[in-house]
Amino acid sequence: MKQFLVFVRKEFYHVFRDKRTLLILFGLPIMQILLFGFALTSEIKNAKIVVVDYSKDASTQKIITKIAASSYFTIERNILSYDDMDKAFKQGKIKCAIIFPSSFNDDLKHTNNASIQIIADASDPNTARTLTNYLIAIISNYQTEINTNVQIPYQIQPELRMLYNPELNGSMNFIPGVIALVLMIICTTLTSVSIVKEKELGTMEILLVSPFKPLYVILSKVIPFLALSFIDLIVILLLSNYVLGVPIRGNIFLLLMESTLFIITCLSLGLLISTVTNSQQTAMLISMMGMMLPTILFTGFLFPLENMPVPLQVISHVVPSRWYYYIVKAVMLKGLGLQAVWKQTLILLGMCVFLLTVSFRNFKIRLA
Repeated sequence: MKQFLVFVRKEFYHVFRDKRTLLILFGLPIMQILLFGFALTSEIKNAKIVVVDYSKDASTQKIITKIAASSYFTIERNILSYDDMDKAFKQGKIKCAIIFPSSFNDDLKHTNNASIQIIADASDPNTARTLTNYLIAIISNYQTEINTNVQIPYQIQPELRMLYNPELNGSMNFIPGVIALVLMIICTTLTSVSIVKEKELGTMEILLVSPFKPLYVILSKVIPFLALSFIDLIVILLLSNYVLGVPIRGNIFLLLMESTLFIITCLSLGLLISTVTNSQQTAMLISMMGMMLPTILFTGFLFPLENMPVPLQVISHVVPSRWYYYIVKAVMLKGLGLQAVWKQTLILLGMCVFLLTVSFRNFKIRLA
């Protein structure tokens, strides 16, 4: 055991002396969690919009004030005519426009029915649809205010309730997926490269002919990355909670245990990659690029798995990050306990045992 601890300490020294490894281990996760957390969102904010108000009355001013107060829009003040608006659309300066006719207030007071024209740049249909929905919601809110004392027969007004994310914060959906993505890439890449590096330098032969058991050689490589990845996890959770505003509603101890299981699974996958490669470039290509695409596609945080063809849904079952993503959302966002994620936990545990078994069996104690 004393010899084993000496080897583990040696591996820690190797990690701390390698600036590139430290950059990947700590710099990359922090950069990814911040970039993805702030940039990767389905929300549209600060979209440039123009308001052409031919009526210029109290009603239109109230609606315009509501639009300006929303974080979704930035009103362009220098466009006053329809021709200027058309030119701004063609140049891509604005995404949407709202036009109040000159008879807006009169129609509203005398006929109880007024029209507003909303024009959107549909070259990006998803953005156009989202912005028009935002505007319709603001106008409907104003309509509700002025109809407070008006009796409208058979009026049906739906009431919406958003569970777990009432503010519709996009980070709530993306952060659990980004945590899975970061841990998968970091743990897999560093573990696979560290063992292959010994093969390239020729030091693996020295380790294998030493009285030290091959199993201890592997464990001494894995344990430092397990400890440092756990520190990475703590940093990511702190950034998610205090910087991005993503709460941890469930049991933090359960979340840490599940994350540790996922980290060990990723480290096992890195060990498997190291047993089938002989160069750092190949190991990095397989672990970083080869793991990134399946994690992004088959985890479910970017693209709904239900929308995929059945064969792709079947393939997603062998991606560990899919199950970890479900666990993080259930524990972190919904506040659920082990009784809600025990199936996913058993699947991850089975994957971990399988990958470790195959890795140890494929680990060659003789270099040909």
